[in-house]
Amino acid sequence: MAGMRVAVLQMSSSTDSAANREQVSRMLSGLDDALDLVVLPEATMHDFGAHDHDLAAVAEPLDGPFVSLLAEHAARLGATVVAGMFERTDDLPFNTLAAVGPGGDLAAVYRKIHLYDSFGYRESDRLTEGPIEPVVLDVADLRIGLMTCYDLRFPELGRALVDAGALAFVVPSAWVAGPGKLHHWRTLVNARAIENTVDVIAAAQSGEHYCGHSVIVDAAGSMVEEAGEGDAVLRADLSATAISEVRGVNPSLLNRRMSMS
Repeated sequence: MAGMRVAVLQMSSSTDSAANREQVSRMLSGLDDALDLVVLPEATMHDFGAHDHDLAAVAEPLDGPFVSLLAEHAARLGATVVAGMFERTDDLPFNTLAAVGPGGDLAAVYRKIHLYDSFGYRESDRLTEGPIEPVVLDVADLRIGLMTCYDLRFPELGRALVDAGALAFVVPSAWVAGPGKLHHWRTLVNARAIENTVDVIAAAQSGEHYCGHSVIVDAAGSMVEEAGEGDAVLRADLSATAISEVRGVNPSLLNRRMSMS
């Protein structure tokens, strides 16, 4: 069966980058080599911290210790590993997803387009918006599209990703807790899956400030796996054939009459 073997790691990052690397290494070391894709949350490298926490001071380059750690484990597992970090620039850093391929090389970089200036929070005070361009990469038999957390609230990015050939969305997140926020999280993940007939693989931060509840949803909008609030590992075998079957029953992408242009 054509498909992709996936693991989602839910964890709670701190503002100690070295301690986070140790935690990531422990969790990745507990995985076997029968995987194609491993997804970790947004800000895995270093938590956002308080509103005045200086993310520029802790940001790393793409060849820094965090991505080097991902590369080591990606090569050991023979899998693509995707995780969130703050990427150093000459100005404010990017909120970046680094995707490291099974050979240990950097396969793709996605810099978060939609910064979380909402619900009383201003991510743009500390971070730089990424370029407006969809980022996709091929993993096993599926093409995946990358988005980060708040991007879920912008369906036009999902459309751009499916137009670029994505069969699954990978969504590392640090979904901030609050009234109604878990409901928003579940609803938006399912909506992006259903309206685009894609699988959605969403890895969330746990801990007191975040919702947790990492999820894997299939292209029909059915829940495959869901975590609780603590650290967790989810696994699933996702099938390109199953996605094709869903699109045969529900050809909504073919029935579109309005373009993105």
